[in-house]
Amino acid sequence: MRIPTILRTYTNGAAEVSGEGGTLREVLQKLDADYPGIGGRILDETGKIRRFVNVYVGEEDVRFADGLDTATPDGVQISVIPAVAGG
Repeated sequence: MRIPTILRTYTNGAAEVSGEGGTLREVLQKLDADYPGIGGRILDETGKIRRFVNVYVGEEDVRFADGLDTATPDGVQISVIPAVAGG
């Protein structure tokens, strides 16, 4: 799982961490168990992916797939990417 620079304080500076689970929801639960607090930066209070955070499983944006129920087969790359605003 790729971790953006802004969240690496939770992963002791690691840019990539391993994740386990059959769905994105399970992977994020394990991630938060291994790195307490990171889940709250990815998910909001209702348990949904935060508005300004994009998550990809492989090349697919999970918002256009099955959201947190998107399958995460072994070996697939999961990327957490904060949205970038500009103007």
